[in-house]
Amino acid sequence: MDIKEEKHINPALQVSSFRTALKGFERLVEHLAAQKRDERAGLFTQKEDAIDYDKFYKMVQELFGPEVKSQDVKCFYRKLCNNPDASIDWCEIFGYFSSEEDSLISQMDEENLVFLVSRKQRVVISGSRRRDVIKCIVKIPQLDLLITASQKGMITVFNSQMKVQTSTNVTDTSWITGCDYLSQLKRIVATTERTIIVWDYKAQGSSQENYFVIKPMDHCLLCVCVVSLPDQLCRDDILLGDDGGFVSKFTVNSEDFGLKQAKSKKRLQNQVLDSKNFKSVKRKLHNDWVMKIRYISALNCFGSCSLDSVHSLVLESLKRIEDNLPVREFSMPRGANTFCYCIKANVIITGGDDKVLRLWHPNISTKPVGKLVGHMFSITEIVTNEKEQHLISLSSAKVFRVWDIQTLSLLQVFHDSQGGPGDMQIYCMIFDSSHRVLITGSSVMDMYPLTRMIQDTKQVPHTHEREINVMLYNKYFHQVLTICSESIIKVWELETGLQIYQILDPHGFNVELTAAAIDESGFLFATGAYNGTVKIWDFGSGQELKVLPEGKDWKEEEHWLQRLIFLKAQEKHQYLLLSLERNGKIKMIQGKEDDIYLAVIWELPDVVPVLQNGNRIVHLRVSTKDRSMAIPFPDVELIVEKNFSQHVGNPAVSIEVNCIDLLQIEGYNLIAAGTLNGVIILWNFVTSTVKEVYRPDDCFTVDPDLDPTRFRINDILFLFRNPECVRRSSQDSVCSSSQCDSSKGPQSSKGSKQSIHESEVKGEQTDATREPVDNKHPGGTNVTDTQPPPILATAHEDGHLRLWTMEGRLLKDILPFTKHAAISLTSLFTDSCARILLTGNMEGHAILCSISSFLESPHDEKKFKQLLAWRAHSLEIVQIIYVEEKQVVLTASIDGSVRLWHALNGHYCGYFGQRRTFELSQTSDFILPCDVTEYPIEIKEESKFTEKKLTYEYPLVFDRQRWQKMSSMSLLFKRTPPKAFEVEHDFKFFKSLSSPKIRRHALEGFMTENREAGIVFGSLPIYRVPSPTSLRFLPLIGSEAQKESSDGIQGKKKGSHVQHEKVNHIKLSHNLKSTFYSKYHTQSLKLNSLKN
Repeated sequence: MDIKEEKHINPALQVSSFRTALKGFERLVEHLAAQKRDERAGLFTQKEDAIDYDKFYKMVQELFGPEVKSQDVKCFYRKLCNNPDASIDWCEIFGYFSSEEDSLISQMDEENLVFLVSRKQRVVISGSRRRDVIKCIVKIPQLDLLITASQKGMITVFNSQMKVQTSTNVTDTSWITGCDYLSQLKRIVATTERTIIVWDYKAQGSSQENYFVIKPMDHCLLCVCVVSLPDQLCRDDILLGDDGGFVSKFTVNSEDFGLKQAKSKKRLQNQVLDSKNFKSVKRKLHNDWVMKIRYISALNCFGSCSLDSVHSLVLESLKRIEDNLPVREFSMPRGANTFCYCIKANVIITGGDDKVLRLWHPNISTKPVGKLVGHMFSITEIVTNEKEQHLISLSSAKVFRVWDIQTLSLLQVFHDSQGGPGDMQIYCMIFDSSHRVLITGSSVMDMYPLTRMIQDTKQVPHTHEREINVMLYNKYFHQVLTICSESIIKVWELETGLQIYQILDPHGFNVELTAAAIDESGFLFATGAYNGTVKIWDFGSGQELKVLPEGKDWKEEEHWLQRLIFLKAQEKHQYLLLSLERNGKIKMIQGKEDDIYLAVIWELPDVVPVLQNGNRIVHLRVSTKDRSMAIPFPDVELIVEKNFSQHVGNPAVSIEVNCIDLLQIEGYNLIAAGTLNGVIILWNFVTSTVKEVYRPDDCFTVDPDLDPTRFRINDILFLFRNPECVRRSSQDSVCSSSQCDSSKGPQSSKGSKQSIHESEVKGEQTDATREPVDNKHPGGTNVTDTQPPPILATAHEDGHLRLWTMEGRLLKDILPFTKHAAISLTSLFTDSCARILLTGNMEGHAILCSISSFLESPHDEKKFKQLLAWRAHSLEIVQIIYVEEKQVVLTASIDGSVRLWHALNGHYCGYFGQRRTFELSQTSDFILPCDVTEYPIEIKEESKFTEKKLTYEYPLVFDRQRWQKMSSMSLLFKRTPPKAFEVEHDFKFFKSLSSPKIRRHALEGFMTENREAGIVFGSLPIYRVPSPTSLRFLPLIGSEAQKESSDGIQGKKKGSHVQHEKVNHIKLSHNLKSTFYSKYHTQSLKLNSLKN
């Protein structure tokens, strides 16, 4: 009765808990709807009480569990934000309210499968005998080699490019049944029906055919496996299964093969060894043939399967082979043909003639934990893909089935339809995890690649048909907006890479979009076109809200929009946009809620001609014009002297503003602009001034020999930390100083990858938009006083990245390191707390720099560190974005693709528009898109402790001067200088050895090609040798030693000895003169012959 009551009570408890969750969900929806109504009414909501999408998603997961899909929650959240009074049903949170899921499924076409069968590759083994089949395939991961053994004795070794490295032909009457690799002996072992073959595949020449044959065997060998134990040295254990149901452990040592080969004077074709001389044990574990045997190192045991219905699978340690203790047995009808083990899922999968795949826990042999049914014929092979948790099974009818181990669902079914009647059977199958390919062996070897590998490495990334003009990221909805030159707007999901919706011809037919922006709430985005028109859209639905129409008197491309920035509106129900046109004009566009049309209400005066006249600072006069609505920037006019004359510049020099950036935060109201001729202009509306921060030399002149665009500034960016980031970084520094987290202190000062990663995780919830800080915030003024001033970063056409103070002082000038020369920089981006700086260049490189410590005063340039550089595209990068919460980098290029990369190592994740979904989790697989061949470059910091100078070793040579200083008196007073053989016999010769002296200054060369000397001799290089020293200043051999010896014998008789010394001096000088003149005369003759 108790059990029955519990069965009735449990559903009741589940229903009551679900009703409680529904009530909580209704309260949450009412609270969110009320918040949105208050926002529309203009009421202020505290940041702690506000519910954004991330908070809403977490609360829904707490109510209904983690099974709720984020895509369904996003659709529900967008619907509620767009219309708080709309009717809401709780079923919508589970995805039953719209057909959006159907649109996502429609993107999954027939090619979005696990294996791409259409890209199958076939390898035919040359040299194999007629009607031969591949019986066994073994992968050696540590060497990246593949071993195949054919039934009639052909053993082949393939390298990583699937090219034959070596092969041998076993001349045995018996067929080969299996093979494996001896990891300790570095040899290949193969089994025939009655023998064991051991082959040294690394042998060269004629010795390639040398192999050892171990026989006889008691039973017919059917399978082989090598036990890989790291503690064994020069010894391998081989497990064998035979037709008698026995499992044998065969031990081979290096001495068994090396010593016998060394003793034999004449090498034979093959050497026969007696099996009785080897250590072996065996035990009968099955009552039928042993079909497969494996050693599972993760479980520290071996497994063997048989056609026996009682003892179908045995899983035990190696010690059980040597004794008769009971073993762990798994029983299944009609036995098991094959089995495999999945490490991550910790299950053993078996398959046999009953056509059922069974999943077993290694410690539970009574009942399987799961069954997979679907095969119509006997299961012959099973392999696993550990990374994707896939199970691939093969039947005797050559039908492959791919299963998900975690969900036990069928993912793909395909059939090998190629081959004639004799090629009907596939004898072996493995999955190569390093190359992500499924390999099968029959009369040929077939390779089935994973679809994701073909899409990632073979197919050209393709997001739009034309080049990308704009890429934006909505951090509130985690979606990406892209616009191409064909004027197609597409919105993508970041987590999956699937397309949400698209808008065709948003500004009219054949009107190219050139700029776009997303507002701080994430609900609106604006687009600008080459004809000057601007539109505001609803981000969630893609509905058009406001429009700035084209003027009647506008010329074509006169108002081409290059940049749009959403401004913080002072009042509710109005929209403000800051726009930059190609002609350099900066304007403000306003939109009211009750008006469908946008209007230009503000424009900055042109200050470039005034600055060109020599004025570094120009003051602004604030206009007293009354406005119905407050705007972020006042109406200003330039205060110019009365005698100011308009400077007529060179029309060939472009001086228009090319890029702008905005900084609106407490204490700052700035607009920075970079011009085409390299001038940096700073508008400061707090001090009512406009200043020329930097002007290159000769930027207003034209040099026909130089590139006119060499000074151009392609992008400009403010680097500034808001008070919240400064407060967090100060807390982190206090934490590191008190050693509460020892790993963060030194790493953050070095700017390592780990420190960037940690800082990104800390700053996930930081507001990335540049918005004014609430004046009522406690301690806000104190933080502002201590926070460092903003810094300007500029990306230049000459490839340099420069950082400036507001006063115009250059803090850092860096040429980012890539594999190529200086390349023009095109785009800049920083995170919300300005810890990293990203830039892209004209050749498709992405560069990651650490600026966390550099922004702190006094701005030590050594703390600015480039961490990473990688080739993201083959063409120019137009925009680069860093997503903090996912730690990924988005790059958009003129090649029409938007790609995703891991920020910490530059590894490729995929591109928007691919068939498979993204996998943003950090993976160990490294792949590159098909149009990129360069690997990421990681710039490591040089340490003074680890830095070692390169030392070059040279052979020692005889130093005659050193020998003279320590020569004996007998050699000193010889009339002629000692010859070489005399010196070599001297006992002090070895002390006179020294390193060769390297000539520091090369000989001076001058013009060649003397016409008088002819073509051959006139083209020879001629060198000028310095003039020789005068002979009277040449030192005499042994003069210093003679002085020392003369000082030492001062009290002795001098008469005859001094006269003898003088004679010796005269003779030595005479010999030296003759020797020198002869050598100099020979050299002069050689030079004269070259000249003539």
